Amino acid sequence: MDVITPSTHDLGAFEVRRTLPNKARTMVGPFIFVDQFGPAHFDIGAGMDVRPHPHINLATVTYLFEGAIDHRDSLGTLATIRPGACNLMTAGRGIVHSERTPAAERAAGSAISGMQTWLALPDGKEEIDPAFEHVAKDDLPLIEDSNVSARVIMGSLWGKTSPITQHSATIYADILMNAGATIPIEAEADERAILVAIGDASLDGERLDRHSLYILKPGNAMTLRADSDARVMLLGGEAFSTPRHVWWNFVSSSRDRINEAKHEWKEQKFPLVPGDSEEFIPIPEVPKTVSYP
Repeated sequence: MDVITPSTHDLGAFEVRRTLPNKARTMVGPFIFVDQFGPAHFDIGAGMDVRPHPHINLATVTYLFEGAIDHRDSLGTLATIRPGACNLMTAGRGIVHSERTPAAERAAGSAISGMQTWLALPDGKEEIDPAFEHVAKDDLPLIEDSNVSARVIMGSLWGKTSPITQHSATIYADILMNAGATIPIEAEADERAILVAIGDASLDGERLDRHSLYILKPGNAMTLRADSDARVMLLGGEAFSTPRHVWWNFVSSSRDRINEAKHEWKEQKFPLVPGDSEEFIPIPEVPKTVSYP
C-alpha cells in the first residue's frame, strides 16, 4: 500500500488534516481533495464561518461526525447538515457557497468534526448546471451487525446502494467498528483508499496510522480490523484518464478554464449567495491548494 501523510492546517478553533491533493498522488477515483476537520469544540458565541467562495468543475461532499453546518449557495439553497447526513453540491460551470455554524449551536457552544471531500467531474460533465442535494441520515443505507455499523454515503458497497447522485462511479463509506471487529473491503472499484479518522485499525494485518490515506492495490480484496473502537472512511471509484488541475477552490481539466474562473471571481462576476452576500473570500495570491506537475 502507498500512504499519504496529511498536512495539518491550524484554523484557530480547529485543525484540518489534508491528504489530497498531494505531490505523490492527485486523485483516488474521482476524489481530488480530502480533508478531515476537528474534533474540536467551539466556545459559546463562536463557530465556523467560511465566507462565500466559488467552485467550478467539481462536486463537494460534506459529511459530519459531530456538530452542524448551515450551507447556503448561489442557487438559493439553505440546508443544515448534521451527523450521518450528506450534502452533495455540484459546482459544474460555477457556484458560490458559504458554511457557517447555525445560530442555536453558536449560542450554546458546539462540537465540530467531519470530512470535506471534492470529486472532480468527469469529461463531458465539467460544465453541467450547478445543483445541490441533501440526503438525510435515515436515507443512507446502513449495514449493521453486533460490532460494525457501515453507512454507504455514495455508490454501492456490501450489497447496498446510496441514493446520492454519482457523476462518475464512486464509493464512499463511514465505518464504525468495535474493538476486534472485522469487515471485508471489496475489490471492485478501480481505485480505493482507507483513512482511519478515529481510533486504531489494521488492514490485512498491517497497522494503519491515524489520519493518513492508504491507497489500496487494485483488484485485491482485503480485511479491515479494528484494533480499538474505530471510525474508518473508505473512498474511491472510477479512475480518470484525463488529468485534473487544482488551483485554490477550482478544479478543471483545463488550466485556461481555471484562469477564466480566477478572473471572474476577481471581477465579482459569480452569482451572490442569497442571505449571505455581505462577505466573500478574496482570491489568494498564493493558494494553499495548488496543482502538482
